[in-house]
Amino acid sequence: RMSRHAQLRDHDVNPCIAETDASNKCMDDNNYNKDKCTAYFLKYRNCRKFWHAIMMQRRRNGVKPEMPSAEERKKMLESMG
Repeated sequence: RMSRHAQLRDHDVNPCIAETDASNKCMDDNNYNKDKCTAYFLKYRNCRKFWHAIMMQRRRNGVKPEMPSAEERKKMLESMG
């Protein structure tokens, strides 16, 4: 079993790593002034909301794994345009 931190860095488990990293970089670059990073936080929040909804739908439908793999997510996003 992976540690919590390892899971958060696993692209198959966490679909929002890029958004997390961008938010953290913005905070680092702007001396932790949250007001300057609002757009990054919004992108992260939208990412989490979107994939959480997908995960809940899959759970309701009995699809395993509940979170699509990184490769599967990429195909899903491409099919949506």
